[in-house]
Amino acid sequence: MSGLSPWMVTALAGLGALAVAALLTEPLRLLAVRRGYTDQPAARKVHVSPTPYLGGMAVALATAGSASLVMYAAGGSDSTLGVVLGCAAVIAVLGLVDDLRPLSIRVRLSVEAAAAFVVVAWCGHPVLFGTWVDAVLAVMWILFTTNAFNLLDNMDGVVSTVTAVIAAFLCCAALTAGQVGTAAVTAALAGACAGFLFHNWHPARIFLGDAGALFVGFLVSAASMTLHKDSTALSGYGSLLLITLVVTADTGLVMVARRREGRPVLQGGKDHIAHRLRRLGLTVRQVAVVIGGFAAMTSLTAVLVMLKAVPQPVVLITVVAVTAIVWLRLLRVPVYSAVPANSTQSSPSEAA
Repeated sequence: MSGLSPWMVTALAGLGALAVAALLTEPLRLLAVRRGYTDQPAARKVHVSPTPYLGGMAVALATAGSASLVMYAAGGSDSTLGVVLGCAAVIAVLGLVDDLRPLSIRVRLSVEAAAAFVVVAWCGHPVLFGTWVDAVLAVMWILFTTNAFNLLDNMDGVVSTVTAVIAAFLCCAALTAGQVGTAAVTAALAGACAGFLFHNWHPARIFLGDAGALFVGFLVSAASMTLHKDSTALSGYGSLLLITLVVTADTGLVMVARRREGRPVLQGGKDHIAHRLRRLGLTVRQVAVVIGGFAAMTSLTAVLVMLKAVPQPVVLITVVAVTAIVWLRLLRVPVYSAVPANSTQSSPSEAA
C-alpha cells in the first residue's frame, strides 16, 4: 500500500472508520444497557427514555484505529498524527470517566489544558503577536472549542452531523496543504461520525456521552490548530473562527441568555440553538440538518479564507454579520417559560 496516493489514503481512513463505527456501536450499546450506563430522562433533556451513552468510545476507537492503521500500512510515519491522536485519546478517557463518575470542573479543565498544551507545543499554532501569548491563545481556543462541542451535544444527531461536516472540510484543506497525516485523522473522524449517525439519528438509540463529545471537539480543534500552524493572524485565527462558528455561536447564545435571565451560566437547560429551532417548529431531524448545513457553509468559507481564495476581510465580515443577525433572532425565541429558574441538573454530562 506504500504506493497509495494521499487521496486514497484519506479515503481508506474515512471508509474504514465509517464501517468500524457503524459495526462497533451496537455491541457498545448492548454493553451500556447491561451495565446500566444510561442517560436518564429529566426536565432539561429532550429524550424520554433511558438511553445508553457509550457511543463516543465507538467514534474514538474507529477514528484512532482507522487513521493509524491506514497510515502505517501506507508506509507513512507522522509524529504529528501520533501526538494529536494520543492527546485526543486522553480526552476520550477523561470523558468516559466523567460519564461513569462525574469529575470536578477543575480536574476536567486541568487534563484538557495539559493535552492542549502538548498539541500546541508539538504541532504549532497561528501567529498573531509573535510571542508566547500566541501559544496561550491557542491553548485557550482548544479548551473553549472542546467544551463547546460538549455543550452542543443536546439533541439527536446534531454533534455527529456537525463534526462529520467540519472534519470533511478540514480533510480537504489538509490534503491541499500536503498534510497527509492530518487529512487521514480528519477523514477518519468524519467517517466515524457518519457511521455513528446510523445509531444516533433521531430517534437515537445511543448517545456520544462526554467521552465522544469531548473527543470530537478536541480532535477538531487540535487538527485545525495543526493545519493552521504558522499562519498569519487573518488567515489563521479568521479561519479557526469560521470553522467552529456554529459551536461558538451556540455557547455564546446560552451564556448571554442565561445571564440576561439571571440564571447560572453553567446550569443546563433547553436554551441552545437546537432547542430554539425546535420552538420555531422544526423537527429534531430538521434541526440536525439545518445546523449541519450552517456548519458546512462556515467550514467552506474557512477553507477558502485559509487558501486565500476569496477576499478575506470582506468574507469574514459578511459571514460574521449574517451569523450575528440569525443569533439575535434566535436569542428572542422564548425558551424559559416552562423551566423554573431554580431547578437543578443531576449531572454535568446532561443537557448543558
